[in-house]
Amino acid sequence: MTVISSPAVSAQDAVRVPPAPVGRALKKCLAGLDDQELLRMVGSLAGDSASRDAACELLVARHCNLVYSCVQRYRHSLESAEDLKQVGYVGLMTAISRFDPALGGNLAAYAQACISGEIKRHFRDKCWLVHVKRPVQELVLEARKAAHQLTQDLGRAPTDTEMARHLGVSGADLREARRAQLASQPASLDTPLAGSSGKVALADVLGEEDDRVEHMLAMRAVASHWGELPPREQKILLMRFQEDMTQAQIGQQLGISQMHVSRLSAHALGYLRQRLLGHQERPAGARPAVAI
Repeated sequence: MTVISSPAVSAQDAVRVPPAPVGRALKKCLAGLDDQELLRMVGSLAGDSASRDAACELLVARHCNLVYSCVQRYRHSLESAEDLKQVGYVGLMTAISRFDPALGGNLAAYAQACISGEIKRHFRDKCWLVHVKRPVQELVLEARKAAHQLTQDLGRAPTDTEMARHLGVSGADLREARRAQLASQPASLDTPLAGSSGKVALADVLGEEDDRVEHMLAMRAVASHWGELPPREQKILLMRFQEDMTQAQIGQQLGISQMHVSRLSAHALGYLRQRLLGHQERPAGARPAVAI
């Protein structure tokens, strides 16, 4: 074995690196090194070094059980275990690359935190199609685990009260988490309905905007303030919009000028608009000012 010194490593921490074997021979040569020596190699050698790659592979192989352990916590989630393992290995490699043996500590403990954090980020950033607050996301995961645990302990499905007590949250928080869970598993509008033999999709039975409903709601809103208008203004609006008369025809029938009809109509419409939009509060019993 030869000894090389990196500028970033002290003489006491000199790293032992095999001369130049490759492939299996290199891994076999490094297998006798402990974690601390392998980690010093990872931290001191260039990123494209074959020795560094081999040291990383050995460390991953030695600590792969940490990935399995962290993934097991999410065995009841909708994500496949294989996908979560791949995410976990990213966290393990991050830990191996960042861990500094000179500072002391234990790689396993540091790696477990990195793996768990990477998996949580995966759930937070990749598994939600709509934005859900992080505390609610975490409560969704905790509720899934609690439901399985309580079912085993009680021999039946837990009630909402038992779930909330076990999680230490309110019933409202638990209901919010359940609503948010729907965002992680949305259904496609093209999903065939059960019992339809694939001929009817979900989109086929969903409602759509109905202009007639909107018109009815608008008319009911106008009717709620109609009685607040003076009788003459009411008559002008009915003649204009219900009987489709022109301002000249209305003026001729009422014995007033066309300009006066226009002024009264604008006043009535402006008043209704303000009332419907909530821009004006009318004292009880008061009537709107009458345009002269």
